[in-house]
Amino acid sequence: MLRKLSLLAVLLMVLSLTVAAQDDVTVRYFTFSAAPDHLEELDAIVAAFEAENPGITVEVATAPFADYFTLLQADIVSGDAPDVFELNYENFVTFAANDVLLPLSDYVSGEAPYYPRALEAFQYEGEQSALPGSFSTVLLFYNADLFDQAGLDYPTTDWTWADATAAAESITALGDDVWGLISPVQFWEFYKKAEQQGECSFFNEDMTESTLNSEACVETLETMISFMDSGLMPTQADLSGVSEAEFFLSGNLGMLVTGIWMFGAFEEAPFTWDVQIEPAMNQHAHHFFANGVAVSASTDNAEAAAAWAEFLTSSQVAAEVRVASGWELPALDQPEYFEAYLEQTPPANRAAVFQALESVITPPVIERQNEMQDTVNALITQVVDGELTAQEALEQAKEALDALVQ
Repeated sequence: MLRKLSLLAVLLMVLSLTVAAQDDVTVRYFTFSAAPDHLEELDAIVAAFEAENPGITVEVATAPFADYFTLLQADIVSGDAPDVFELNYENFVTFAANDVLLPLSDYVSGEAPYYPRALEAFQYEGEQSALPGSFSTVLLFYNADLFDQAGLDYPTTDWTWADATAAAESITALGDDVWGLISPVQFWEFYKKAEQQGECSFFNEDMTESTLNSEACVETLETMISFMDSGLMPTQADLSGVSEAEFFLSGNLGMLVTGIWMFGAFEEAPFTWDVQIEPAMNQHAHHFFANGVAVSASTDNAEAAAAWAEFLTSSQVAAEVRVASGWELPALDQPEYFEAYLEQTPPANRAAVFQALESVITPPVIERQNEMQDTVNALITQVVDGELTAQEALEQAKEALDALVQ
């Protein structure tokens, strides 16, 4: 009898260990935004998740942005995709269209307080194919000391680009080595200013043909070029290899259009600076640069993977860690999470970050996204270099984009 009981106990113990082993799940997560500056913050979020979800271990791998998507695609093709991975909005559609993302509606709670526009950005053909992880916006940074020297009022929310141009003229007049404005002339600024113009769009409604050669689009690009042609904005030759951010820090630039990720870099600037929402052309429009978190369609651990994706993107722990460290901003409509962020200075007007969300736009996206971006960017560069007119460049862009959406 004793022997039988011992044997039974052993069997029960083995069964218990087998069940426990089956309950232990490892979720592999691949990211570009955490490395190299925010690995400790990511570790803190992982630790909080694992404490709330015993039996689930998150294994993190990182790669620099320049290599990330090549490595991710190789893993997917080889059948070794990570369970959860980060996607920027620009590449999201390409992955969603190739059926490599798990639809998440049946796996997540639906109670997370995402910004509705952010959540919508990561939907594809009616499915929630990724969750919004973080966002950044682009604002007008300005050197308040130069504005004071020129006797100018600071930028306001109702400024147009005509107001900005007039201010740039006064600041440029302060000296030969002083410039009024840098508003980059490239693909990402072009699609935003096209939205500010209001009538320029990259494609027709059903995405079967490009409309980039329209009069409104040509006018938009010509306006961008005019900042440089008028002598208010330094050319690349004028910058002599100095980055736009470094030039702003030199104190010789009145205004710079750049992202909120520069707050930390400009913190020790030897002059007073602040931010404002961007000027309008015919209407306001602001970038919405967003990173999402997706689950692989081939994962063997869908529930655990989705739980990690939701925690990473919507938990209070993750939000507070991001805000405290300046690791982008969570795409959550929870003002209390941002109280400490709004109290930090500089800049004094951090509220502009959230004002910009009232007029955010996402970039035009197609399955062959990188080809579109590279093509349009190269043609815009030729306009900057004086090799093509705006009309000629956008005629060529239309022809190239028509081929990409066929």
